[in-house]
Amino acid sequence: MKKLVLVAVAFLTFLNTNAQSSQGAKELLNEVSSKVESYDNIIIEFKYALENTAENVKHETRGDVSLEGEKYLLNIMGTTRLFDGKKLYTIIPEDEEINISVHNPEEDQDISPSKMLTFYNNGYKSELGPVKDLKGRKIQYVKLTPIDSNAEIKEIQLGIDKQTKNIYNLIQTQDNGTKITITVNSFKTNQPLPQTLFSFKEDRYKDYYINRLD
Repeated sequence: MKKLVLVAVAFLTFLNTNAQSSQGAKELLNEVSSKVESYDNIIIEFKYALENTAENVKHETRGDVSLEGEKYLLNIMGTTRLFDGKKLYTIIPEDEEINISVHNPEEDQDISPSKMLTFYNNGYKSELGPVKDLKGRKIQYVKLTPIDSNAEIKEIQLGIDKQTKNIYNLIQTQDNGTKITITVNSFKTNQPLPQTLFSFKEDRYKDYYINRLD
């Protein structure tokens, strides 16, 4: 009987600890989300790393993204992606090609730039992870697990600066063993942006092949 009581107590303690961890994670994520939504715009410079040990694949690059509401301008790996709120423009200078498509958020399952700072609000279970000291900053990790058991993403570790409540990095592990790490090198807010920053000017690309997908 004593053993059964001890097992029951241990199980209830485990459930209570998990509930507290989940609640703490939700509260922290709400803080981060509220702060992100309070900015007029955000400019981020970041490092992107992709690694799959089994496939002997490792790649690193840098990029930058400007965000204003749903609109964004992303530069990475020699390609520019521009979303003006309605259409998505993928500009590839190397091929002198531009792909234009109408963006349907319901069909977009990826963590797009416009969602990269708030994607965790839907579709994930969350719990507090460890706190790490990185470059003199206390980073609180939150483990995110997709609710959809068929999702290609196995889990995401979201690192949050405990002082600023800004996202420091994101470590995404996929079912196939691929690990993607995005680390924020520079985070600026409420900057004076050109009015035309999120506008596509077709006359700038007279020699480009324009592929209208819709």
